[in-house]
Amino acid sequence: MPQFETQVIHAGIEPDEATGAVMTPIYQTSTYAQASPGEHKGYEYSRTDNPTRTVLQTQLAALEHGDKALVFSSGLAATDCVLNLFQTGDHVIAGDDLYGGTYRLFEKVATYRGLDFSFVNLTTEETLRAAIRGDTKLIWFETPTNPMLNLFDIQMITRVAKEHGILVVVDNTFMSPYFQNPLDLGADIVMHSMTKYINGHSDVVMGCLVMKDREMKAPKQTWSDPNFSAPKTLYARLKFLQNAVGATPGPFDCWLVLRGIKTLAVRMERHAQNALKLAHFLESHSKVERVIYPGLASHPGHKLAQRQMNGFGGMMTFFPKGGLPEARTFLESLELFTLAESLGGVESLIEHPAIMTHASIPPEIRREIGIHDNLVRMSCGIEHTEDLIADLDHALSKI
Repeated sequence: MPQFETQVIHAGIEPDEATGAVMTPIYQTSTYAQASPGEHKGYEYSRTDNPTRTVLQTQLAALEHGDKALVFSSGLAATDCVLNLFQTGDHVIAGDDLYGGTYRLFEKVATYRGLDFSFVNLTTEETLRAAIRGDTKLIWFETPTNPMLNLFDIQMITRVAKEHGILVVVDNTFMSPYFQNPLDLGADIVMHSMTKYINGHSDVVMGCLVMKDREMKAPKQTWSDPNFSAPKTLYARLKFLQNAVGATPGPFDCWLVLRGIKTLAVRMERHAQNALKLAHFLESHSKVERVIYPGLASHPGHKLAQRQMNGFGGMMTFFPKGGLPEARTFLESLELFTLAESLGGVESLIEHPAIMTHASIPPEIRREIGIHDNLVRMSCGIEHTEDLIADLDHALSKI
């Protein structure tokens, strides 16, 4: 198999048959001509399939070592597609430190559709086993988590899940396929918010699911309707839902992500190089209480990171000394770092989780998992390291 740096250029990419175009064309069409009713060239309607989207899905499957991939109009749309596999009364174990939008979807939307959620710290096998019930159908977690950068042992979790026939989904957004491949560690599905590192240029909102395909049992309700032929595999079921629910991206956005992927390897290397240098700088700074970055020996999951990741990524969190007023002063004093939600772009971004990305999580839960008022989350871009250090140092001097 070619190396990752080669795959981001070539996997799934072929010259256009009609013209020889080296770059995948943007098939900006909603529908396709048919020679006779039901006789077509593999495409009927662009919600169902589009050639530009097909190429992107093929490449994503190759990068994550999966059998199939599906793309969606956002990471949350991809997440909701997974939830639609399940029925009223089914139980889901979710990591206790999640992106705020995922928590909101689980707690404020899916619970009203009849799913039951337990938010659990999945650090130990004992805690995981204690949370599993007879009706548990799904384990969903991030590693590293957002925003606390906790690490969970993917191999341990998938091993326990397989004993009980439970589906495992890993949100791999923070690491990208370059630094972590959960499917190789036993996960059934990997989810990415491709808005972040995979696209990498802060100009597209999109999500994906990449999976190892396998046979699926028919659930007790909708899928077992005698008048409906239920899809038999995991991919076929998710593909049916992708089309039926319709949260699919347009071909131009798919083309932008294909373009972004071509530099994924070199971007991730630079993100990680900058992040490690910034982490060491902040860890030694007199106005910083604590830095959380998997690449630091001080991180409690550092050895696990070395075992299950191929690098430490570009994300970190830290605590400037003081409370909310000091955090505000620091954030308002930055010049190169952009105060904005999201992450994974070529530009360095910084944000305040308690007020911004994780505001939908109740304050008492935020405090319990460590999201305090002086917590700052940083996405290290690919600018020159010394310029970023100077910007942080200047802003810290203001508190």
